[in-house]
Amino acid sequence: MERYLIDTNIFLEILLGQEKKDKCKDYLNDKMGKIFISDFSLHSIGVILFKFDKQSKFDLFLEEMLPKIEHIGLPLKEYKNIKKVSAKYKLDFDDAYQTSIAESFGLIIATIDKDYKRIEKDFKVEFV
Repeated sequence: MERYLIDTNIFLEILLGQEKKDKCKDYLNDKMGKIFISDFSLHSIGVILFKFDKQSKFDLFLEEMLPKIEHIGLPLKEYKNIKKVSAKYKLDFDDAYQTSIAESFGLIIATIDKDYKRIEKDFKVEFV
């Protein structure tokens, strides 16, 4: 069974009511039961929603979405891999972290971030 690491931007697209929110909602609904969120994404969502004074949206996300998805983090012994992934694919820290998690857990990365085009030859990526 295919399993998906949902990138931060998909959740934020919905939570902030941005242009691709409906497409992102449909994608999540289609993949429900097979999706994961990284600890980094969860923290990033909190940081951004708090920055825009949308703490109630964060609470709603925690109550409604988090119980339906698997929360994972990168094993400590694999943190050294982040630097290698970043250098090889010219990714910033958050994208290299997400890629390292996907590699560690055998997940497909689901995103709207075009930076992930750089890793397509070595990793499975679905662009929403």
